[in-house]
Amino acid sequence: MTNTLLILPGDGIGPEVMAEVHRIIDWYGTKRDLKFEVTEDLVGGAAYDAHGKPLSDATMAKAQEVDAVLLGAVGGPKYDTLDFSLKPERGLLRLRKEMDLFANLRPAQCFDALADFSSLKRDVVSGLDIMIVRELTSGIYFGEPRGIIEEGGQRVGLNTQRYTEAEIDRVARSAFELARKRGNKVCSMEKANVMESGILWREVVQKVHDESYPDVELSHMYADAGGMQLCRWPKQFDVILTDNLFGDLLSDVAAMLTGSLGMLPSASLGAPMENGRPKAMYEPVHGSAPDIAGQGKANPIACILSFAMALRYSFDEGAEATRLEKAVEKVLGDGVRTADLMGAEGGTPVSTAQMGDAILAALDASL
Repeated sequence: MTNTLLILPGDGIGPEVMAEVHRIIDWYGTKRDLKFEVTEDLVGGAAYDAHGKPLSDATMAKAQEVDAVLLGAVGGPKYDTLDFSLKPERGLLRLRKEMDLFANLRPAQCFDALADFSSLKRDVVSGLDIMIVRELTSGIYFGEPRGIIEEGGQRVGLNTQRYTEAEIDRVARSAFELARKRGNKVCSMEKANVMESGILWREVVQKVHDESYPDVELSHMYADAGGMQLCRWPKQFDVILTDNLFGDLLSDVAAMLTGSLGMLPSASLGAPMENGRPKAMYEPVHGSAPDIAGQGKANPIACILSFAMALRYSFDEGAEATRLEKAVEKVLGDGVRTADLMGAEGGTPVSTAQMGDAILAALDASL
């Protein structure tokens, strides 16, 4: 089966970190005979500059046809004054919505070599390996009505939190299936104490568990308490299941437990296509970091690990995904550091491309 990839580098540091992923892809083609048919296009501010919109219809069509989309980052201060409908982030949201990528997987793994970079104590985060499953295509970011309206002589900002049973059901099943392959525990987080959508969320998750996944340990927690527990003792969790808004917040909390946003990948998965593979988009959790763009300071690891997730979830190459993850772990263990990872204990400072060199050398050594 031909492996097809659409690469959307985006804005800011996106093209720099994606260049290192291109090198990794080439390595797999040359050294592991794992071939990818790769096309590249524009998204975000780069697409607005070229087409006057953050995602062209032609690019959207390509995204629907490939096995996986790999995205860098979008946004930057030059686009801050654009109309809301034209902002770079709208291109990202359109991809998620029209591809129906309802399950967002955000791992938070703390490599031992970086445990001291966390703001928490080493014993709290060392060995941390949790997965947040965030519902991605509904909830308050997409609910109607929304907007800024006039009411009583003043402006009112309006957003609607909305979930159907079916939307909760399908993302819950994704979390339970994933938990079966990990630690077999799911903690579902919502605000059932103050939100009707939270009550429905809890009821549907419990029903899915009882009817289809009774072997998986299920617990429920209010999302605010979940944020506190993530900072208190994160290793109590395995898979965290939550909605779009709370998932956005909680995954960023979990991200900083690991020490750097530059380390964290993500996967957004949808329903299976005709070839049996899920529609999928992979992207680093970090933003476009326009302040360091073009300076060779960006950490490419999150983008590289996003490709590792693509190997595992889209291309059924779990062993090769592990090979790449172990190569990253080896490089970090050797003290190789981009600027965001330079701490008091020092290390070998490297550029974006030099970090790519080191990971490629570790891959070579793995053969």
